[in-house]
Amino acid sequence: MASRTGIAYNEIFLGHDTGPGHPERPARLESLIAHLQSCGLWTNLQHVMIDPAPEEWILKAHSPDHVRFVRDACLSGRGVLDDGDTRVCAVSYDAALMAAGAVIAGVDAVMSGVLKNVFCAVRPPGHHAESGRAMGFCLFNNVAVGARYAAFRHSVKRAAVIDWDVHHGNGTQEIFYADRSVFYVSLHQYPFYPGTGAADERGTGDGREYTLNIPLGTGSGDGEYLGSFRRDVLPALDAYRPELIFISAGFDAHRLDPLAGMKLTEESFAEMTRLTMEAAGTLCDGRIVSVLEGGYHLDSLARSVESHLRVLSS
Repeated sequence: MASRTGIAYNEIFLGHDTGPGHPERPARLESLIAHLQSCGLWTNLQHVMIDPAPEEWILKAHSPDHVRFVRDACLSGRGVLDDGDTRVCAVSYDAALMAAGAVIAGVDAVMSGVLKNVFCAVRPPGHHAESGRAMGFCLFNNVAVGARYAAFRHSVKRAAVIDWDVHHGNGTQEIFYADRSVFYVSLHQYPFYPGTGAADERGTGDGREYTLNIPLGTGSGDGEYLGSFRRDVLPALDAYRPELIFISAGFDAHRLDPLAGMKLTEESFAEMTRLTMEAAGTLCDGRIVSVLEGGYHLDSLARSVESHLRVLSS
């Protein structure tokens, strides 16, 4: 029987050229796709057709000034959007629109019931992009655009974002910090880039208590992550009762990743995926849209995504 798990990918993501030596490079997706093809998963997944996100949906998460700045910087050949690590080329704006469009397509697929879940193999990543600022390799916040799209197009009143990238998703937190319609959960190395994500950052105004940060010390591994997942994340999801779950699926907490200091394995990501699927099965008919964030060791990224997808498609 064909899998009801989708994958959203477009070759334009490879055209986002960050320059020699940059860790967020096209080879991340090239090696990932090649691995999925070689292990047999690629043909078992449902390939989701995607279009660039219209700017009207980007503007649900970002200011007009930010969208204009990113567009103009890419098309003018500016090259760098922030203090130095968010690099772009002429194709980057279109790639960023397509990355957000992949998440929109994933939302449509799972909310319509066509697919059970979708993995969006995209770049540039998104979770550091704030409403008015590009940073940390991120231009637009793909998950935030998807969550706002789900709310406006599919009347989703409660969406959850589980972010297990090794870096705190400051952008996703900032966009939804005063918004109770999105429950943001992050497990991340702390203290670490970008400096946010302390346990006492819990939201403000209507969003108070709808942000849950789980800062973990350098060197944390399977036990710390899975313990926190079972002890903190799952009860919080059960209390919130989301209608749709997004995963900001960074794989840079892997023990081999060069940009961080955590000790996760492929089995850790598989187990967090399994626990998320169990929660989604109980709470929201299994609806999950998973979106690639970080992961910079090519082999461990490919194997971790394989583990993630094998559970999603089980």
